[in-house]
Amino acid sequence: MENKLKNNTLPFAFLDGTMLKIIAMVSMVFDHVGDIFFTDLLWPRMIGRLAMPIFSFCIAEGYIHTRDRNKYLIRMGIFALVSEVPFDLAFENNINITHQNIMLTFFLAIAALRLFDLIRGERKEATGKYSAGKTVLGILVVIAVAGIALALRADYHIFAVIAVFLFYLFKDTKNYIRSGVGVAFLALTRTMGYYCATGLSFIPLLFYNGKKGKGLKWLFYAFYPGHLLLLYLLKIILTGR
Repeated sequence: MENKLKNNTLPFAFLDGTMLKIIAMVSMVFDHVGDIFFTDLLWPRMIGRLAMPIFSFCIAEGYIHTRDRNKYLIRMGIFALVSEVPFDLAFENNINITHQNIMLTFFLAIAALRLFDLIRGERKEATGKYSAGKTVLGILVVIAVAGIALALRADYHIFAVIAVFLFYLFKDTKNYIRSGVGVAFLALTRTMGYYCATGLSFIPLLFYNGKKGKGLKWLFYAFYPGHLLLLYLLKIILTGR
């Protein structure tokens, strides 16, 4: 699969999966610091708009490359639970169910991909194509899961689930087409205010070379709840609340 992906990338692409995740993490920190400490400044939030498309792309890539998709789903679910308290404390100062963390959304996105694959099934031997009817049914199920994300008030709810699905659905196309479709969806559906910077995420994705990169898998999982907890502690120290 990696060789196939490499054939769909640009000759001068130099960013692997690890590098993309690091860019997304740095972007996310700018976003959250701006949201918590500098609410009057737009530029940290604009930098933060790169994170969601890149993370969504990486979730789709993780689903494609993982050796065990069920374990991938379970792992994301566990970290969604672990992240909820730090998420609530960092943004709400208390534990509640009014807004759930992005790892829950990604858990649902992976579940949607799993259901889509199970429903669509294998390609037909005679034509080498998938069943049109099963594909449409699978897409409807993905939309239903996106609706569940909205009902649960998960972060980025419908937008993240659909974005991950688009990055997966177009996995066999040229990377600039695949990236363009996913980023365009997020950019066109989230256009208000500083969200206009979402389209800039296309630039790092354009330079993706189809390679996984160095490990650091557990760092990426632990970073999300870890940085939220740190931001909460800093908020207490700096503001007393």
